[in-house]
Amino acid sequence: MTQLFRSLIFVPGNNPRFLEKAKKLQADIVCFDLEDSVPDNEKTNARKLIKAALKSRKSYESSIFVRTNSPLSGKIPVDLKEIVQKGIDGIVIPKVNNVKELKKIEKTTSGLEKTRKLKPIQLIPSIESAEGVVNTYQIASSSKRVVAVVFGVFDLLNDIGVEYTKDSEGAKYSRSKIPVDARAAGVAAIDAIWQDLKDSKGLEQDCKFGKSLGYSGKSIIHPDHISVTHKLFHPNKSEIEWAKKVCKTYLESTKKGTGATTVEGKMIDEVHFKQAKALLDLLEK
Repeated sequence: MTQLFRSLIFVPGNNPRFLEKAKKLQADIVCFDLEDSVPDNEKTNARKLIKAALKSRKSYESSIFVRTNSPLSGKIPVDLKEIVQKGIDGIVIPKVNNVKELKKIEKTTSGLEKTRKLKPIQLIPSIESAEGVVNTYQIASSSKRVVAVVFGVFDLLNDIGVEYTKDSEGAKYSRSKIPVDARAAGVAAIDAIWQDLKDSKGLEQDCKFGKSLGYSGKSIIHPDHISVTHKLFHPNKSEIEWAKKVCKTYLESTKKGTGATTVEGKMIDEVHFKQAKALLDLLEK
């Protein structure tokens, strides 16, 4: 499965029309949502619709993730029971505050995988609180399942008592820290959404700034934003050179029957190879 993180688009899980349209989206990750975009009285219906969508996985062109409800909501066990099945690539977990919360979810997921004979599902924790920001590195490095972290600006600002603006000063430290912690943990960082759907210039500037901080891509809520994020989060020269080294070294290692190896002192395995190959394949399109 292609491992690119330029765009992660949220699709309301209770909307059949949007779920159908998502089949043709060119986002790197299509994320069916059970959380913020779904009212409480629609959660059960959304789980059923998402479960059906996962069964028709071959109709979708992107990686398929599902965003559960938050650890503090008490709804995750029910969410996981319904969505951990064939057709799902990963789970976005909103409002992760600490490693303990993530490990509990991972344990439940692992148990369902064994029972249902599924391959390990990837995890993307979303950092949306002061506690989460402080613990980002620990969260990002706590499991091999974690492939990226997402920055959730709106709940973070609410948590620290700062009003949202397009250039919120209160979010700058957190927005800068998260990709540094993610990179130190060896995973990608996905920037927060741009809320103003009519301000395309603002979106472009926000993408450029996010990339300058080290983000690999952006969370989005509208299909029109996909092409912009893909253009502005295109791999840079150093990323391309690194991908070439990873592919070359890993292929040489597997020919020798070794598999996991190192590049410039850093451990790489099949996951890193897939990410690197996906990046290089992108350049040939």
